[in-house]
Amino acid sequence: MTVKEVLEYAKKNKVEMVDLKFIDFPGTWQHFGIPTTELHEKLFEEGSGFDGSSIRGWQAINNSDMLVVPDPATACLDPFTKIPTLSMVCNIVDPITRDPYQKDPRHIAQKAEAHLKSTGIGDVAYFGPEAEFFIFDSVRFDQNSHSGYYFVESEEGIWNSGKEGTNLGYKPRHKEGYFPVPPIDSQEDIRAEMVREMEKAGIQVEKEHHEVATAGQAEIDMRFDSLVTMADKLMLYKYICKNVAKRHNKTVTFMPKPLYGDNGTGMHTHQSIWKKGKPLFAGDEYAGISKTCLYYIGGVLKHAHALAALTNPTTNSYKRLTPGFEAPVNLAYSSRNRSASIRIPMYSPSPKAKRIEVRFPDPSCNPYLAFSAMLMAGLDGIENKIDPGEPVDKDLYELPAEEAAKIKTMPGSLNEAIDALAADHDFLLKGGVFSEEVLFTWIEYKKGKEMDPMRLRPHPYEFFLYYDV
Repeated sequence: MTVKEVLEYAKKNKVEMVDLKFIDFPGTWQHFGIPTTELHEKLFEEGSGFDGSSIRGWQAINNSDMLVVPDPATACLDPFTKIPTLSMVCNIVDPITRDPYQKDPRHIAQKAEAHLKSTGIGDVAYFGPEAEFFIFDSVRFDQNSHSGYYFVESEEGIWNSGKEGTNLGYKPRHKEGYFPVPPIDSQEDIRAEMVREMEKAGIQVEKEHHEVATAGQAEIDMRFDSLVTMADKLMLYKYICKNVAKRHNKTVTFMPKPLYGDNGTGMHTHQSIWKKGKPLFAGDEYAGISKTCLYYIGGVLKHAHALAALTNPTTNSYKRLTPGFEAPVNLAYSSRNRSASIRIPMYSPSPKAKRIEVRFPDPSCNPYLAFSAMLMAGLDGIENKIDPGEPVDKDLYELPAEEAAKIKTMPGSLNEAIDALAADHDFLLKGGVFSEEVLFTWIEYKKGKEMDPMRLRPHPYEFFLYYDV
């Protein structure tokens, strides 16, 4: 929508409040509301002020005034408010210089799109994330100086097969949730409601289903879109999933590994580059892809360790990236082979459907940063003609030790990924897409707010292992 169309839309739908949403540095939506008396054309030029020092990873308190400027193209009705509310995603602007804020992840993604065009390689990068999640009945957790625990509950969890009282069975066993019909799949109606709300908000959905794990693992697949628009949609997707679950007195998490002993939650990310309406990844090479696509794959594989700091940015991410749970830890590419970290889908022979699926990201990432970083790695591969090597069409989990030793794997911890990003990030700086300051802030935030606190705390399992030493 244009600005005028937004104003007309708000009037037509009798909107009473406007919700202005933006993403913080780690990747969580923030918001504040304004009454419709403040909704006018100047809002889209002048913006609305807020305290940037209160947002994680942003301005210092002595330089904290900032502006949100809504993007009219993102306007939709918020489905979860009691009174009619218009929702818009915003960019962050400095109130003095009127320049975009350099640590605004959405601005970084906009620069990535602009950089693609400036290279002449293509004019649009399409992304299609498959964000998985769990729908639990309840969750409790705490951590303090003398105790630490978490407790997840799900009526669908196989651990409740022996629960006393009314128990109807029909619980998917570990790794058997993909995908039996109801009553084993107990959450079809909730997912369908999520799809309905997504479609109302302008998200085109292709399918929904139960995922592999027990206890309500789910996936809803969105139609691909351009980089920034898809990142906007993924944030809306998360918002809708969480709030529909809340309607049903349930809770959704996008944590990569909330359950021990079952599959984790990934976000396989389909991507391709087009130019003047033509797909650049279709060709006569392996699996019907082009040289351009092969080089893009080469760039992603070369920089995978550094990318992990942005695509798998939590300590919990590396509980998922372990062999044995369909986790794509092996840095290889293949067609149809889901044990490789990059798959070339073969569902359709159409050149327009030719793409790659990068399988290692997870939905704990900030999508603006993760999509931008993967694009920059791929472009580096194209520009430098990085050879990805030969494809591997075998089950990578069952390779003989000699063959397996020749294939590199993803980092084993966030510490390793952060160290890799510190050592390998020149490809992200091209075109001014990322900056040294942005990457330094990211690294320091992860160390100070996540890695060090995890490193310093006793783990409950350590009591089991070591209390009697």
